[in-house]
Amino acid sequence: MTAHVIHSARLVSDGHVVHNAWVRFDGGTIAATGTGDEWRSAVVSDRTVSVTDADGAWLTPGFVDIHGHGGATASYDDGPESIRRALDLHQRHGTTRAVISLVTAPVDRLAESVRAIAALSREDSRVLGSHLEGPFLDVGHKGAHEPSLLRSATPEDIDLLLAAADGTLRQITIAPELPGGLDAVRAFSSAGVAVAVGHTAADYAQTMEAFAAGASILTHAYNGMDGVHHRAPGPVAAATRTAGVTLEIINDGVHVHPEVVRMLFAAAPGRVALITDAMAAAGAEDGDYLLGSLAVQVRDGVARLAEGGSIAGSTLTLDDALRRAVQEVGLPVEDAVRALTETPAAAVGRSDDLGRLAPGYAADAVLLDGDFRVLQVFTDGDPVAR
Repeated sequence: MTAHVIHSARLVSDGHVVHNAWVRFDGGTIAATGTGDEWRSAVVSDRTVSVTDADGAWLTPGFVDIHGHGGATASYDDGPESIRRALDLHQRHGTTRAVISLVTAPVDRLAESVRAIAALSREDSRVLGSHLEGPFLDVGHKGAHEPSLLRSATPEDIDLLLAAADGTLRQITIAPELPGGLDAVRAFSSAGVAVAVGHTAADYAQTMEAFAAGASILTHAYNGMDGVHHRAPGPVAAATRTAGVTLEIINDGVHVHPEVVRMLFAAAPGRVALITDAMAAAGAEDGDYLLGSLAVQVRDGVARLAEGGSIAGSTLTLDDALRRAVQEVGLPVEDAVRALTETPAAAVGRSDDLGRLAPGYAADAVLLDGDFRVLQVFTDGDPVAR
């Protein structure tokens, strides 16, 4: 077992900032935390402990991305090798754990994909499981999903996907107003899957019904749904109204205006999760890509469908989302950090071991400079090569 101490940090966890803090890792677990020079006794008694002097840098839990589709020119839909390549890119930007999101495809193909992701999750601790963003979505709010494949869920579909995932289906996005939609919400949530409302024509009342039936996430708030109107408040208002519902937001300056992001944090404190929704162009050059079966053009870092021009995911990394949250939206650091650590971890059922810098939690951490640029990442206690 290897041990490591990070000291003299501005530690951000549990909604607080602690100055001159230290954390000790023993193997892949956090063994202790504290302030001042208490860490020195551990080093004196055990000369094998390695030490990092943070020199006042920010120290946060590892970021948890519950909704992303790829990066470094690789798409999560293309199998384990592509998933690892994209995860390597996001890990260098602070994401130590991720839910692997898949776009709409035929149900039998999605079953094959979630089966492969289940196997990968047993080999690679960065993989938390899978997220099916489709095919049970509304055609009128399809975004970057192949419309010919969108459909209502059947009991056979549900059984096939749950069996293939073998307990690793973390999240599924559903338009609850579709025929059988609420039954699908109940079935997946009863099986321990976090059901998200998204790519939906549901109004306020229908969304409230979905949350009452067991849905617990709103997929990329404001995108893929009707907005907030003073006589038709819609899904976003239903989500802010309902305790326990997590609201995803893509804070890239393109999907949602910074002031609207600020309003969302104010309306649902502690319940907003910053996500990337990143596609293959994240961390890569502008150019032509595929998202599922759809052609995507990336220009000036903005991904849009080649046909129709709809936004097609993002090129965001979570360190950039954090930086924008503090510097452009104006959020307190502790609120912004919670939105990409503790809140998303809890949304997919991992609040007992991820998202905090506390004894017993995974030894995942990110050191960032004063401008929130990544200096070093640790996953399972091991430093990640920059």
